[in-house]
Amino acid sequence: MADSTLKSWLDIADNSDFSIHNLPYGVFTKGKGAKKVGVAIGDYVLDLYAVASLNLLTKSKINKSIFKNEFINDLMDLGKPKTAQLREDLIKLLSSNRSKLKQHTKALIPMEKVTMHMPIKITDYTDFYSSMEHATNVGTMFRDPDNALLPNWRHIPVGYHGRASSVVVSGTPIHRPCGQTMPLGADAPVYGPCRLLDFELETGFVIGKSTQLGDRVSCKDAEDYIFGMVLFNDWSARDIQKWEYVPLGPFLGKNFASTISPWVVPMEALDPFRVSGPKQTPKVLPYLKTTGKKNFKINLEVGIQNKKGEETTVCKSNFRYMYWNMSQQLAHHTVNGCNINVGDLYGSGTISGKKPSSYGSMLELSWKGTKPLKMVDGTERKFIQDYDTVVMRGHAEKNGIRVGFGEVTGQVLPAKK
Repeated sequence: MADSTLKSWLDIADNSDFSIHNLPYGVFTKGKGAKKVGVAIGDYVLDLYAVASLNLLTKSKINKSIFKNEFINDLMDLGKPKTAQLREDLIKLLSSNRSKLKQHTKALIPMEKVTMHMPIKITDYTDFYSSMEHATNVGTMFRDPDNALLPNWRHIPVGYHGRASSVVVSGTPIHRPCGQTMPLGADAPVYGPCRLLDFELETGFVIGKSTQLGDRVSCKDAEDYIFGMVLFNDWSARDIQKWEYVPLGPFLGKNFASTISPWVVPMEALDPFRVSGPKQTPKVLPYLKTTGKKNFKINLEVGIQNKKGEETTVCKSNFRYMYWNMSQQLAHHTVNGCNINVGDLYGSGTISGKKPSSYGSMLELSWKGTKPLKMVDGTERKFIQDYDTVVMRGHAEKNGIRVGFGEVTGQVLPAKK
């Protein structure tokens, strides 16, 4: 249980995502310097290479070479016992009034002076479809309102394998994708820029422990393999997707870009925010049965900024709504013997709640374009327009403890010619 009385000697705002209870990992550069692993604390990035060089990691004793690195994969690969010791070291250094770090404040770099980079080398990427509300909304729009969920949906965490190469870090602009679409009433497809560009509000979890081909990860052991979580925008080209997805599912409508947060929040930081998930009916098969609180209460929101930077909040949702939890997703993913690697990324699938204001995509918020959303500048949106910037935020808060993910942003540029 987290100690709500724990405070840092640094001046940290009460509403900061990066409290001492969080300490997420990322990769940064300062000026033209080398990429290094850092931890977010308040408005600063703590340079872990500098900390290790000063021999301040007295419990974990991690070699400084781990922290002069393009990704955090090598750190995750040390294993949870070692990274738990590192977390203890960092909490002590940032909370104790007798901390030796106070004598070496150059290791604390203001966030505005650093550039954040992709935090993990993504070895493979899988996206799930685990929100009942989202799946029901989509099934209602495109199939049968009375049978919105396909027969397998309540029995397995449905997912598909995505494209790791096109996952980009927050702040990276994306170009509107092109592809084939079938216009309404047409008798042949056409090629051109996507017209129905959408965001998908998601989180993701990152693997910190590998398995061998043929191994299975049980629900009971799944969290031993999950290092942390990120915010995730899994962009979607709805018109391209609609034409191509039968019979084999997502392809060009999904693989053009996904945007990840620069900070990976360790699972230990999220432990105070555990909640029970929805009741699953019918009963799941034994390998998918979980006990205890496996969902997390994480507040999520999405804003759309126009070219001038004026922002309209279009969605407020919560990760607690997910029907299938992360342990079940990983257990199902590996039940056939599929091996996993350090750096694998797993998207939650669109996170929609029960209220229309909590739907996690423009497809749902505008109900397939029939209910345009009003923007603060007086314009309307059915889907995402060129030069719009989508901003996602997420945080958990309870009993004076706040743990957040920061922001995930991405601006849409016109299609390349």
